Amino acid sequence: MKILVPVKRVIDYNVKPRVKADGSGVDLANVKMSMNPFDEIAVEEAIRLKEAGKAEEIVAISVGPAKAQETLRTALAMGADRAILVETDDEVEPLAVAKILKAIAEEEQPGLVMLGKQAIDDDSNQTGQMLAALMQRPQGTFANTVEIDGDSVIVKREIDGGLETVKLTMPAIVTTDLRLNEPRYASLPNIMKAKKKSLDVKTPADYGVDTAKRLTTTNVAEPPVRQAGEKVEDVDALVMKMKALGIA
Repeated sequence: MKILVPVKRVIDYNVKPRVKADGSGVDLANVKMSMNPFDEIAVEEAIRLKEAGKAEEIVAISVGPAKAQETLRTALAMGADRAILVETDDEVEPLAVAKILKAIAEEEQPGLVMLGKQAIDDDSNQTGQMLAALMQRPQGTFANTVEIDGDSVIVKREIDGGLETVKLTMPAIVTTDLRLNEPRYASLPNIMKAKKKSLDVKTPADYGVDTAKRLTTTNVAEPPVRQAGEKVEDVDALVMKMKALGIA
């Protein structure tokens, strides 16, 4: 079985984003970028399935600028076998990404497409679901556990009330949640080996996909500064303060 793992280049989760002075977007100049954490979990899970003998090949895919090659090299160093970069400097929306992934999946014929449930930059949480709809394939979102059972994949997914178990006939789409696994660190030897692994560069036009934006950002602003809390001496003082604020 072949597994496709889309990964996205985003601002590192340890970095506090800065809004541009004109409010047109987030300032990416001289900012550390890394792989989207949810996608990193997807890469790790694909590698574990391969190590368990459930998969033969892992193909990492990214849609973004030339620098996204660094993100793909990280996936290759973790254990992916080869990579495809669909290079574009445009800000690509989830629907366009899903269309590109659909075209690649039709070429590669994977048993699973496994990707993070959302990206931490736009938090859209749409690409996996859109891809499943476009391909008319079963989907298991917010995966907490993934198990291969013959020609099916069993996914325990996180829902508001706890966990829900679904059994999907492959080929299928799975989106990963935080508690699925703990991604490994790429070792130095594997980082060196990743430089020799295949990385193909394509464009959206190669797949016949129009990446023109359908949404317009009118303004981007930082959230208001949270007011500092106030300490009280005892429970009685707390109750009085709550009454004064009308919440008790």
